[in-house]
Amino acid sequence: MNRFIMITWIELKLFCRNFFNMFFGFLFPVGMLLLYGNIYGNQPTDYFGGFGTVDVSLPAYTCMIIAVTGLMSLPLTVAQYRERKILKRFMATPMKPVDILLSQVVVNFLMTVLGMVLLIITAVIVFDLSFFGRLLPVLFSFLLITLCVFSLGLVIAGVSPNGKSASVLSYLVYFPMIFLSGSTMPIELMPKGLVAFSKVLPLSYGVELLKGVWLGGKPSSYITNILVLSGIFLVSLLTAIKSFKWE
Repeated sequence: MNRFIMITWIELKLFCRNFFNMFFGFLFPVGMLLLYGNIYGNQPTDYFGGFGTVDVSLPAYTCMIIAVTGLMSLPLTVAQYRERKILKRFMATPMKPVDILLSQVVVNFLMTVLGMVLLIITAVIVFDLSFFGRLLPVLFSFLLITLCVFSLGLVIAGVSPNGKSASVLSYLVYFPMIFLSGSTMPIELMPKGLVAFSKVLPLSYGVELLKGVWLGGKPSSYITNILVLSGIFLVSLLTAIKSFKWE
């Protein structure tokens, strides 16, 4: 346990030294919230079903943070460790390579939670954020979305022979996810064609689920979303386990 805590602490410090992680995981979502919140305010509007713009946007921006850590930070770091023979070197020490992998998941999950908390604090202080749902459904949805996205990131890490390949795959998956899933621009503002295309993106189901339970919807109203996310998680996890190489 002490060994794992030490590795996790080191990985946490490395995460914080990465400009991309800190900017897109913390500063960019908060900046988006402040920008659109100041433009549109957070007064109830019929356009969003009687909810405010910030109330609707916060769960969507949370999914954007999940995508940053799960589809960019996690797979790129693991692929680079493999390319630099770091995982292979650990095989010759008392520390196990799997400790590195688990510490990456833990660190990225903790940073995702921290990013969501920072969003909530900013929205409460600046825009008087309202919470219409229940805590347990929101936590369940957040965890399910995170597991789904992180498992996709592990697939990218598993099939990529080096960091450059992982970067290409991550970009190809990440950018359509955040721009067409409703995690940056509200899905209500998109043309019908893009809305239809968004249905093939796993994150779209996550945004819809988290937004729904955040605004007071019952999880039973989003069974399709839950099943899709659970199915992707299981398939991706099995694929990642089968395809993952330590060197």
